[in-house]
Amino acid sequence: MLHRSGRATRALLLALMATVAAAAAPRASAQTAARSVNRVRKMTTPFHKPSDAELQKTLTPIQYRVTQHEGTEPAFRNQYWNNHEAGIYVDIVSGEPLFSSLDKFDSGTGWPSFTRPLVSENIKTKTDRTLGMARTEVRSAHANSHLGHVFDDGPRPTGLRYCMNSASLRFIPVKDLAAQGYGEYLKLFQGAAHK
Repeated sequence: MLHRSGRATRALLLALMATVAAAAAPRASAQTAARSVNRVRKMTTPFHKPSDAELQKTLTPIQYRVTQHEGTEPAFRNQYWNNHEAGIYVDIVSGEPLFSSLDKFDSGTGWPSFTRPLVSENIKTKTDRTLGMARTEVRSAHANSHLGHVFDDGPRPTGLRYCMNSASLRFIPVKDLAAQGYGEYLKLFQGAAHK
């Protein structure tokens, strides 16, 4: 085993841990409808998750590996780690709203990081023990897509760091929210200083 002299940085350790493949997680019902409460995207029909064969056709290889097989994309070499545009991030499979740029911060890890979910009902967590330690895996509630992990070393006000894979997300800029059916989130950005 190769030993590094000196102390590895936290970001490097997290990057190493994140690149190890995680075990398959139990699949939740794909027919769960989104609940209509404060800050929750209203879905008029239940979401029906596409078949595995269909997902393989519609997702890129990295999107499929990350969302369906708990993969991890490379740090600092992914689509949204350094995105500073205002908007929301939705699940690449279901379109359920997950995170907002208003809660995004630079964690130094090379992955998009957020202090909280946009719609907490669209996020579920489970204990992940695949690296010989307990971590909290984050999945989308309706598509059951693997998103990443949440850690308790984030900034205020939550102290949380939702460390997500860009491959699990689709970004919708503020200017496109209404056209893509997410107009209810425009009010979050009115009067907000965009990053």
